[in-house]
Amino acid sequence: MTTGEFRLGYHDCLRLLRQRLAEPAPGRIQLLSGPRQVGKTTLLLDLAAREGSRAVYAAADDPAAALPGFWERAFARAEEIAAAGGRAVVLLDEAHLAHDWAGRLKGVWDRLRRRKIPIHIVASGSSALHLARGSRESLAGRFESLTLGHWTAGALAEAFGCTPRDAARLAVEKGTYPGAFGMLADRARWSAYVRDSILEPAIGRDLLALQPVRRPALLRQVFAVAASSPAQIVSLQKLQGQLQDAGTLETIAHYLGLLADAYLVAPLMKLSDRQARRRAAPPKLVTLNNALLAVMDPLGGAERAADPKRFGAWVENACLAHAWNAGQRVTYWREEPFEVDGVIEGSWGAWAVEVKTGSFQTGDLRGLFELVRRYPKYKPLVVCDESSLPVAARAEIAAVAWQDFLLAGPPGVGAAR
Repeated sequence: MTTGEFRLGYHDCLRLLRQRLAEPAPGRIQLLSGPRQVGKTTLLLDLAAREGSRAVYAAADDPAAALPGFWERAFARAEEIAAAGGRAVVLLDEAHLAHDWAGRLKGVWDRLRRRKIPIHIVASGSSALHLARGSRESLAGRFESLTLGHWTAGALAEAFGCTPRDAARLAVEKGTYPGAFGMLADRARWSAYVRDSILEPAIGRDLLALQPVRRPALLRQVFAVAASSPAQIVSLQKLQGQLQDAGTLETIAHYLGLLADAYLVAPLMKLSDRQARRRAAPPKLVTLNNALLAVMDPLGGAERAADPKRFGAWVENACLAHAWNAGQRVTYWREEPFEVDGVIEGSWGAWAVEVKTGSFQTGDLRGLFELVRRYPKYKPLVVCDESSLPVAARAEIAAVAWQDFLLAGPPGVGAAR
């Protein structure tokens, strides 16, 4: 997670932005980024409704934005409102699509500060890559960054009225995009939505338009291989061998980083005291929303009854993605013959996590015991089926059902929605 970045659920993000907009204006520019189709536009429209006549909403992806003077008209209207009512808020949706958006925002903000005009600015964009690229160059010291993250199972349950356990199961089998929820009964329609509204814009427009990508076909292939390897440790050499087009290891590593910036795939590093070993170790590939696994897999969503092993891999992927999306630092650990699925550090605490679906014995937790022996600061945790909780209890290890982990994180931790 980028330093200084808040990664929040919808309601927490809305609450924080409302608090900041209540501060004296002009405050720092609020830059809101996040994955596609998680509610950024809805959030800005919600803010506009709450601000009422003080708000000016402008979308840079609207056809009207292509007309001369679009930017100037939005801020001129805000200045009129501020002059009449004391304060205004400009809400710029998909701001990165406006030409020289960061440079123009810098000029506007500097003028507002210099003239003490009480106007707040909130700007949104579809990925951290979009906003960070311009903000680092032009807006240093003038902005605060927030990320509206992938939805959690708990947020699905609250928004759509399903039971928490059903929401957790759906998070594994079909992911957590709220816009796709109403299409779950129609697989073809659901798949088309995820492909056309989320995956294709993220790879085909967001990354290609705003970051030099010399080989877009190779970028797509890297994503396809990652999405077919949920929660698997895959060496770059092995990944390279699965690609139709040849690419250097440096290019493949770079493209994995771009996919992380676009909130699609997280290449987890190995936990190690030595930086050189961390960099040399193969990444563990975690797709950040299981909907992307389901739409890329010819078999569709993973169902436990049909394929328990595949379902187990998807549960592990969903759990590690949940931690990553909640802003935790997530790595893995492997020292032959030992291995631990995930190592989590952050606001949740420090945890060594083993994900087990199906039956297991105490002997299957040897890697967990060895890691916490070498790194005592980590607390061992087994994420498993509810029926297997007594096995962990006999081993005197903290345990939580995987459904509960997806709903609230580790024991005693209220995970952000």
